[in-house]
Amino acid sequence: MHDNNILNNILIKVENLKKWYPIKAGILQRTVGYVKAVDDVSFEIKKGETLGLVGESGCGKTTTARCMLRLIEPTSGRILYNDTDLMQLNKNELRKIRPKMQVIFQDPYSSLNPRLTVMDIIGEALEFHNIAKGKEMEERVKSLLEMVGLSSNHLRRYPHEFSGGQRQRIGIARALATNPDLIVCDEPVSALDVSIQSQILNLLDELKERFNVSYLFIAHGLNVVKHISDRVGVMYLGKLIELSESEEIYKNPLHPYTQALISAIPIPDPKVRKKKILLEGDIPSPINPPKGCRFNTRCRFVKEICKVKEPILKEILPNHFAACHLYTEQE
Repeated sequence: MHDNNILNNILIKVENLKKWYPIKAGILQRTVGYVKAVDDVSFEIKKGETLGLVGESGCGKTTTARCMLRLIEPTSGRILYNDTDLMQLNKNELRKIRPKMQVIFQDPYSSLNPRLTVMDIIGEALEFHNIAKGKEMEERVKSLLEMVGLSSNHLRRYPHEFSGGQRQRIGIARALATNPDLIVCDEPVSALDVSIQSQILNLLDELKERFNVSYLFIAHGLNVVKHISDRVGVMYLGKLIELSESEEIYKNPLHPYTQALISAIPIPDPKVRKKKILLEGDIPSPINPPKGCRFNTRCRFVKEICKVKEPILKEILPNHFAACHLYTEQE
């Protein structure tokens, strides 16, 4: 399975990534514990692939992405980008790689500087990284705007003159400006109307085909990532608990948490009755996660082993990984 072609096809590989925030207390500000926002997460993204990352609020999706880009410093782990370990790079070395890794933010209202024109917002990165200047930059910004479905007449306008969907298109044009290999899409459609969401998702899909760019696509619900992702990873309380090809995870979810998420997706047909799996209780705190499997306090299949031993993410079916004791009992 792992011949060199497949290995060379990997754009970025995250190994045992952790981000723990210390909790300080008392006059001496001693560390009394940690918020384990991301706790031992590993995955890879291939060239030209979209990996969807799904989970409830506070499960560590965005923290994982920001650590991966070193926008925040991970506590430990390795991040291999084209075989270069990003954790070993200093600021200047990292700056050279920055144009190749870009972000589309969740909120198109706050992620664009209201004092800058569209030309300045998109052109800023081109100038900063010495990619284009002057007339050449203006031409490039115009072509980027047309690629994302806006007009070159919009160049001199300010963000407040656009709708939410248009602003997100400006954000996408900004991310594409430096010709990146990887774009992290941090819930890029959650602030938009449903009708606009599908337009933005279709646009992202088109641009992926056109530029052979890879996406890490973060979302709350599995219904959003279904159409755009090649593979989907599910996170719960700082851990990656299931990872599989998109079709497979919808047809055959293995982890009880994924099963509950999929049962909550509405079906647009009133005749179809679907049984929802209701999760009991609240999400435990990442300061003091449950022993053993972190999902054991809300799982309908919980066994004694789940409360003691933490399950490891294992390949249960071909290319389908899950961290659950339901599938490891045989050992």
